[in-house]
Amino acid sequence: MGENIEIRAADGHSLAAWLSTPPGKARGGMVVIQTAFGVDDYLKGVCDGYAREGYAAIAPALYDRQSRGSVFEHTPEGGAAAGRMRNAFVWDDVLKDVEAARARVEGFGKVGVVGFCVGGSIVWLAAHALPFAAGSSYYGKDVVDFLDRPPKCPVLLHFGDQDRLIPVSDVEKIRSAFPEIPNYVYSAGHGFDNNNPEAARVARARTMDLFRKFVG
Repeated sequence: MGENIEIRAADGHSLAAWLSTPPGKARGGMVVIQTAFGVDDYLKGVCDGYAREGYAAIAPALYDRQSRGSVFEHTPEGGAAAGRMRNAFVWDDVLKDVEAARARVEGFGKVGVVGFCVGGSIVWLAAHALPFAAGSSYYGKDVVDFLDRPPKCPVLLHFGDQDRLIPVSDVEKIRSAFPEIPNYVYSAGHGFDNNNPEAARVARARTMDLFRKFVG
């Protein structure tokens, strides 16, 4: 269902992306933002799932500005390497690459954005800076650091109450700053879309309701 393609950001940077297109007429577009581990098989599967729901889903390889094709295993060594890459992100450059992905699928209709882990943080930034129709942010630990960049489209936030990276106090700080934004807490840890089927099912249903309403 999916394939590797190349896209180009406004500053001329060329990056890889995984594009999954629906079998019939698309309901709209979807930008799927990677975890710290890169555009791996899990993230490609997420894109394929959105394509089955009728969206043209694209996942830009956001590490390509640092090192082409960087994908990391879920091991202590892989996690450490992924952390170094993730911590080297320049947010303005990341948003250029996300915008390139959004532009690639805007011909399919309105475009939503969904992201996981660091991708959840990027959803928050993208919902403020870029013309997305809606966004769903999964366990983005940096959201609390960007409360001065409120989203300009409807968004959902998803967190786990056992997340070792995101204290519940941060979740409450976000909720206090933006009581109007749906902010869901699940009985789960970090990465629950990929490791907790029940939490993933409920969060996915809420996310699909959002995108059906605002994307198509």
